[in-house]
Amino acid sequence: MPFTPRVEINLAKIAHNAAKLVEIYGSKNIGIMGVTKTVCGAPEIAKILLDQGIHMLADSKLVNLQKMRDAGIKANFVLLRSPALSEIDSVIKNADISINTELSVIKKLSESALAYNTVQKIILMIEMGDLREGIMPVNLETFIQEVLKLQGIKIVGIGVNFACFGGVKPNEQKMNDLSILANAVETKFLLPLSYVSGGNSANYNWFMTADSVGKVNNLRLGESIYLGRETLNRMAIPELYTDAFTLVTEVIESKTKPSIPYGEIGQNAFGVFPQFQDRGQISRAILGVGNQDVLVAGLIPTLDIEILGSSSDHTVLDAKKSNLAVGDEVTFNLNYGALLSIMTSPYVYKKYSNAL
Repeated sequence: MPFTPRVEINLAKIAHNAAKLVEIYGSKNIGIMGVTKTVCGAPEIAKILLDQGIHMLADSKLVNLQKMRDAGIKANFVLLRSPALSEIDSVIKNADISINTELSVIKKLSESALAYNTVQKIILMIEMGDLREGIMPVNLETFIQEVLKLQGIKIVGIGVNFACFGGVKPNEQKMNDLSILANAVETKFLLPLSYVSGGNSANYNWFMTADSVGKVNNLRLGESIYLGRETLNRMAIPELYTDAFTLVTEVIESKTKPSIPYGEIGQNAFGVFPQFQDRGQISRAILGVGNQDVLVAGLIPTLDIEILGSSSDHTVLDAKKSNLAVGDEVTFNLNYGALLSIMTSPYVYKKYSNAL
């Protein structure tokens, strides 16, 4: 019997999604950074993205960039967040481009780049409402003036983030504002911007309705490639697969039990006072997977069953009429949080296939 828990990864479906998105966004001259943090920098998936014409791979973990380099992946590697001061040398060694928002960090990158006789390319992130990372627009001109004094640093673009922290939508007004900033930077500093990165998978609806994309020529895509969805409403994108990743788990106990715990109730293992609905006696199945393995709240059953709750290494189901027995495999589709946690977990076996 194949090992469980495992995530079955369909490379052919990922390849299809990547190729289709390259075609869609390329129709308006927007290039794609393939975000690999979602899949823990898996070289098998990185190669698929390269084969479909995505030559920029972006990750928030330097260890993932190094993993892909060591596996022989030939791409332009982007560090997808502002570097920590403690990892500057590793940024110079592993990232061709880094995203930056702090002048003190860029100064250290400059020192390290000169020491290694190289140039670190940077994209400056601008704060436009989502309130995660970014330079305030009013400070951008002064910021760039200071960066241009530094050796070993080359500004190659500006970017903005939406819908990751504050849920702010990348609408037409936001994209127009970004284009205006890009024009201003290029004009004032005679600084051609190779990348005006307008956001991520949340930009799909804006893109599909925009008459013009302005100066925006780059998006950073992860979820739409892997799960076939835009990220504002999690709607499926036409012609894309939404099931390229499947979690397969195994029933380790199956019994008829009460639906409500009995005895004096306190906090559970995660500090929560749990509440349950009285359904009488129910068919309860336990899976050998839990919060240490996956974000259980992000699992979507493919059977008519219900997740009642989970601990660190157990997930409890109302099996309803599915007649689950010990040893049966139970499958789940995944949302973004579940995919991210599974691909990062060392406890979930990764099984790759190429068949549609």
